[in-house]
This record gives sequence, structure tokens and C-alpha cells, in this order.
Amino acid sequence: MRNFGLTLAALLLGASFAQAGEKGLMHCFAFTPIAEATQADWDAFYKATDQLPKKMKFIKMVWAGKLARPLTLYNATNAEARKKAAAGEKGATSEIVAQRREYGVCMAMDGGPEVLKQYTANPYHKEWSDAYAKVRVAGTTTYDIIGQ
Repeated sequence: MRNFGLTLAALLLGASFAQAGEKGLMHCFAFTPIAEATQADWDAFYKATDQLPKKMKFIKMVWAGKLARPLTLYNATNAEARKKAAAGEKGATSEIVAQRREYGVCMAMDGGPEVLKQYTANPYHKEWSDAYAKVRVAGTTTYDIIGQ
């Protein structure tokens, strides 16, 4: 029994050391849904999204759905004021508009940032994009995480 306990402890300890961060790229984006999108549009989007790992072998896994905590983005409508504010200048004034990102997609990919070129060049990307366009307002909040 003592040997079993030691073996189990060693396995658990070894497993914790083996769990390093994933290698590769996590490509994520949040988007604003189109209010008029039908259930059929959403079904087609989710079906097309579920097919990504089958159609693009460098995609290991994909998640899509409603964000647990939606993101609200605030943007200045006056481009000159936006440039001044970004440069840290004071006194820039503008009307502000808000966009609410309520849904998101994340794709775990093999490779580094260069894999995004394969992703956009793949013929299935257009088919998937057509389904995606029916459920989202143009524009996304996109970010990529490079695994260590």
C-alpha cells in the first residue's frame, strides 16, 4: 500500500511539472451580433465553425459562443481627436460611440503567427466567412496569444 501511495504521489507530481503552457497560437475575436440574424443563420455559423478543425488540419480546437462578460468598446468619432488622445495630448474632444461585443470565437492553431496566412488562404476560410458575416456586425476585436 505504501508503494502504491508513493507511486501515485510521484505520478501526480510529474504530471504537474509536465503541464506547461500550450505551444502554438490562440486566435481569438469578439464580435457584435446582427440583431436580425435568424436561428438558421446562427445554426449555419456554428456548423461552419465546428468544421474548421476538420477542414484546416492546423486548427486543433475551436470554441464559439456568447461571452460570459460582454466587452464594451468606446471610440471617438472625430479622427483628429482620436489621434491626439492616442498621442497623449490633452484637450482632445469628440463624440463617443460604444460597441458591445457579445459573442466570441477562439481557435487553437499549430504554429506561430505565420499560421494566420495559411488560415486566410485556405479555401474553406471563405465558406466559413460567408456564414460568419450573416451573424455579425462588420468589425471585430481580435487578438492572438502566442504560446510559450
